[in-house]
Amino acid sequence: MRFSRRTDWNTESTPLARALAERRGLPVLDLTVSNPTRCGIRYPGDLLQPLASSASLDYDPDPRGQLRAREAIAAYYARRNVALDPARIILTTGTSEAYSFLFRLLCDPGDEILVPAPGYPLFDYLADAESVRLVMTPLVYDHGWQLDLAALESAITPRTRAVILVHPNNPTGHFTSQAESDALFEICRRHGLSLIVDEVFLDYPLEAVDAADADSFLARPAPVPVFVVSGISKILGLPQMKLAWLAVAETTPAAVIEHSTAEAAAEAALDRLEVLADTFLSVGTPVQVALPAWLAHAAAIQGQILARVQGNLAALDAAIAAQPVSLVSRLRTQAGWYAILRIPVLRPDEETALLLLRRGLLIHPGSFFSMPSSGWLVVSLLTPPDEFAAGVGLLLSAIAEQAQ
Repeated sequence: MRFSRRTDWNTESTPLARALAERRGLPVLDLTVSNPTRCGIRYPGDLLQPLASSASLDYDPDPRGQLRAREAIAAYYARRNVALDPARIILTTGTSEAYSFLFRLLCDPGDEILVPAPGYPLFDYLADAESVRLVMTPLVYDHGWQLDLAALESAITPRTRAVILVHPNNPTGHFTSQAESDALFEICRRHGLSLIVDEVFLDYPLEAVDAADADSFLARPAPVPVFVVSGISKILGLPQMKLAWLAVAETTPAAVIEHSTAEAAAEAALDRLEVLADTFLSVGTPVQVALPAWLAHAAAIQGQILARVQGNLAALDAAIAAQPVSLVSRLRTQAGWYAILRIPVLRPDEETALLLLRRGLLIHPGSFFSMPSSGWLVVSLLTPPDEFAAGVGLLLSAIAEQAQ
């Protein structure tokens, strides 16, 4: 049988995944957990009740998603002082599907999209599946993360169609500042590029930043098409419910792209996206019916998650500060659920992660997020506090032993 080259992936398990499978049944302190439903977050007792509504029995497909659900999303943004027309929202089963729609909208096979690194590895498989080429552009660290705008612009070729931003970034926790976005808008305008912005972690700031820097890109006037992706996996801590969206931002009045207004381009994009969505009609009716009631619980759920990640971050900093010899340090993070640790460069990070797993600690090597192969580990801040503290203690003692 002949398979498509777009699925020509190495499907063998990584050494770390194999080692974890071999430990099945043995205790493991997990500092990689990313699912709030599995780490002690409390959800309202009646959370699932809206799924039983009789309205879920009525199938009246709207390619953009049920209007009431889109109005609830618009109200969510209104609470962030963002005015969003529900007509500019298209529901998807997850952010992966939203990216898939956007790759099909913007790219022909072989076209390129720029994506920052470090970053989550999901994009690689999505791009391959749509026959799109990803080009990594660096985030740089100097008392905090920032875009390397010169490197980004130098990576643009005649086949580049868009730039992806994760705002705030995962795992760096970097908010794209207003100054950075203004510069990026100008680069995109000069080169005729669109901007795709993933905002799933927007509700989880970990330090005080300028309000404009933490704003949604839907609130930032742009002279180019901007597509914002988000969903309830992070906003409500409900990854199993499979509901997300993409929103097409309004553009700066009179902005011109290829002899037409940017707003005309955005309207044309919405029309094409509607056809794509209509082709699949993948979002189930019950979750759309339930969404307005679920979003009413957002503050309570987010408050618990924020308290968890902030508490674990403080515990991590205290443990790092108490090291007899300073071997492990934490990079600045402004938002999100992860922290990046700098460790001594003794061996490839995957080998370090394997050594730690043999001692009962599961942790991400930095290379999982496209970081350099040595000197970096990434920890989840969602882990239950007692397990997190024990895991950090084991990590610090193991690194100290290895450095001797």
